[in-house]
This record gives sequence, C-alpha cells and structure tokens, in this order.
Amino acid sequence: MASITKRQNKWQVRIRLSNYPTITKTFNLKSHAMAWAKLKEIQIENGNLEIDSKPTKETVGDVLARYLKERTSKKKSSEVEEIKIKRLMLDPIFKIECNNLRPIHIIKFRDERLQKVSGGTTLRDLSLLSHAITIAMKEWGFTLAANPVKQITKPKQNPPRDRRLELGEEELLLKGCRAALNPYFKALVVVALEIGMRHSELLRLEREHINFDQRTAYLPTTKNGSPRTIPLSSRAIEEIRNIPTHISGKVFPISETALRGQWRRTMKRTGIKNLRLHDLRHEATTRFFELGLNIMEVSSITGHKDLKMLKRYTHIKAQDLALKLGELPVVDIRRMV
Repeated sequence: MASITKRQNKWQVRIRLSNYPTITKTFNLKSHAMAWAKLKEIQIENGNLEIDSKPTKETVGDVLARYLKERTSKKKSSEVEEIKIKRLMLDPIFKIECNNLRPIHIIKFRDERLQKVSGGTTLRDLSLLSHAITIAMKEWGFTLAANPVKQITKPKQNPPRDRRLELGEEELLLKGCRAALNPYFKALVVVALEIGMRHSELLRLEREHINFDQRTAYLPTTKNGSPRTIPLSSRAIEEIRNIPTHISGKVFPISETALRGQWRRTMKRTGIKNLRLHDLRHEATTRFFELGLNIMEVSSITGHKDLKMLKRYTHIKAQDLALKLGELPVVDIRRMV
C-alpha cells in the first residue's frame, strides 16, 4: 500500500488511497520512513487514519473500467469478459462511490440478477466483481475495510447440464448451419461435435497447427494453461479441408460475438429448443465414452484435468445401457451352487 523511494539523500513515503489524494512524507533516515509507513498502514487497516482532504468521487464503475483496461485485456477470453463487464456496468450499483459501497448494495445486485439470469451466471458475475475489488484494494490503494462481496451469501451453482441431441436434431442443426451466411460456421459446429473442443479453443485454432497427414491439431494455449495435441476424426479433417483458407491464419475466423449471434439465429431458424453451444462439447464427450474410450483417453482429447468434472459429461442414456445389459448372457445361479 505504501511505497518508499530514495530521492537524493532523503527517503519519500507515498501512500495511494482510493477516493483520496496520495499522502506523501519525506524522511532523512530510511528506518524512520519505514516506521511511519507501517504506522499509517496499521491506521488504514483499523479504519482510524485521519485525512483532512475531501474524498474523490471514484465509483465501483471506475474500478471495473480500470479492471477491464488493465486485467481483462490480458486474458485469453478477453472479448467475452469485456462484453460481460460492459453489460454489468449498466447496473445502478456501478454508480455508487467506492467508499459508500456496502454488503446491502451487493445483496440487492445479487437478488436482481437472480430474477434475470441463473444462479451460476449470477455467481460468476459476483466473482468477477469481487476479484476487481480485491485487486483494487491490494494493488490500487483502495481503502475499503473489507470486500463487501465476500460478506454476503452466494447463490447456489446450477446443477450441471446433461442436454444431448435428440433423434433428428443433428441433421436439423447442420441444415440450419448450412443456411448461415458465414462459410465457416457449419464446419466449426461439425468439428465441435466431432472433437469436443471448447468453442474458445476453436476460435483460436491456427491452420498452421493442423497436421493433415497425422490428423492432429496442436493447441498451444488452452483454458487450463497446458498445451495439448488432439486427434481429429476423418469427418473433422474433411470439414477443415473444405473451408477457405483465411488470411489471418485462423481456421475459423469468427469473433466470439459473431459466433454467439450466429448460434442464436440458427436456433431460431431450426426451432431447436434449449440447446447451447457448449452442449456440443458435452455431446462429443459422451460419444467418446459410448465408443469405448476410457476416462484418460477422453481427458487427453477434451483437456479436462479434473477427472471428477469429466465424470459429469458421461451421462450415458439409460436406455442404451439397458440394451447392453439385455445382451448379457443369462446365468443360471442354481448350476453354480
């Protein structure tokens, strides 16, 4: 919170505070500067630092705007988070001055979000806001007594989705994709169904990282931070071969915003209900298990590091299991006695 720098033969302490001008004081000895800085930090933590200056008017929105500029822009999924932040900043809570922010404001924000979106989405919104406030307190000199987001009850996470394609839906989906104006959209959907890649990974996929002879794709950056090489099915390879090579080098030169918009229009065009883009990853992963791949083989393709998380993608249909059980030979237990 306090920084100490040497200026000529003296030591200057600078303390940057959210909503207040920077406090500075110069000492002849470094030990005196450190002692004074420590005293002020203790006063700040105890909430009894006396400041004569009038507070500035920085708002929660100002914090999020700075977070967007300094943090979000460096993330892999920056486009998605930027859209989320700009949408959230329309909420009245972001007009509140930081020094006036209280848990009651966060509770109101939480409850209003829960009326519009799911518990999982609300939880992610709160996590984003909490991280921005924590960064502001730790690194930007904001002097809130505590992070108010951490003082409220969080909404429950949604139960994991297990939506799979029903009979005839894949054909209907691909027919709708072919009607799209974007020449890359249908191929992206097919590859997602075949390989189970995250759509963010598909959007970052470079053509130079496709080995057509070995039928593999190399992903240098992934969500979990580890690069991986994944196998491509014959159908996926064929789709990639047949789409135009783009000057950008991207296999699928589509923005996140355009992809989501295209998906919504396709759902409307086809009349398919309650199917999300991420459901294609679940569908592909489940098909891998139905083909007989073990959990480690599937993990190497999908990139799941947490095998517990991977298990929730294996909702094999009960009727399929019943058919397999019906094929087992009947054993007469009496003959075994």
